[in-house]
Amino acid sequence: MTTLNYITSNNLPRVVPEVIKQNPATIYLSSLAPTGRRAIEGRLKYVANLFDCPFESMPWHTLKYQHLEAIRAKLQETELAPATINMTLYALRGVAKSAFNLGLMSADDYARLNNVKPVRGERLPKGRALAVGEIAALLDTCAGTPIGIRDAAIIAVMYACGLRRDEIASIDLDKFNNGELRVIGKGNKERLLYIDNGALDALNDWLAIRGSDPGPLFYPIRKGGTIQHRRMSDQAIYNMLQERAKQAGISRFSPHDLRRSFISELLDRGADVVTVQGLAGHASVQTTSRYDRRGERAKKNAIGLLHVPYKKRLSA
Repeated sequence: MTTLNYITSNNLPRVVPEVIKQNPATIYLSSLAPTGRRAIEGRLKYVANLFDCPFESMPWHTLKYQHLEAIRAKLQETELAPATINMTLYALRGVAKSAFNLGLMSADDYARLNNVKPVRGERLPKGRALAVGEIAALLDTCAGTPIGIRDAAIIAVMYACGLRRDEIASIDLDKFNNGELRVIGKGNKERLLYIDNGALDALNDWLAIRGSDPGPLFYPIRKGGTIQHRRMSDQAIYNMLQERAKQAGISRFSPHDLRRSFISELLDRGADVVTVQGLAGHASVQTTSRYDRRGERAKKNAIGLLHVPYKKRLSA
């Protein structure tokens, strides 16, 4: 029997409707911080789709060792990166733990699921670091209107502090004081960041428009310039950055690329990797090191030292 044939809803035992009310996947997702919940939920929905089963009614508690091995093998047949495959396995183990804690899975089945080994291998880092000229081009698109001043402040603070888009959306005004910004990121870890020079100027310009009322640091603004006193969504921030990239005439980038730019620029300018790790809020210095592209430039320069004795035969 092939892996493809094995992964179908017919291979899963029937589910008692009452069990669905205790969906271990939903309970597991609710235990995660918002920063990681979206990605994990996406992987679980991917798995549910493999079984041709709705995420909400997927009988997660009936997953067995052979199911997880089949999923692992199936994912290896795709072009997914090893890290993405391992995130999927990690997510499924998290759901299995919730099922076990709910009394829906036996200790033996849970232990066997945890015996499924992660996939080995790695890929080159995703995304890109924006050049300083690209940052300048983005800021130049932000005119002196309330929307433009707000957008410039968001771009400047995200770049100058290496913030994730959900972090910038969740910051309240009282977390900023005299150039210091307190941010709660992944793992419910709080870190202290410092805003200086152009980023501080951009933020102060926005605060002059925003006012001192308690609440979110950044508000939505209607096209007519009316400020709405509620929190911006991280999707609104994503949409704004895509629109500004189009206006600036630069290549598309993700909000996380501003974070990559922050880390890469600090490392390029000689900042200690441990210091950058603390500013980025990474759990390990190895994670921060993956953003360091200096080694790639050194390798590219080294290749330039080679001489290939080929004489061009065709004219341009």
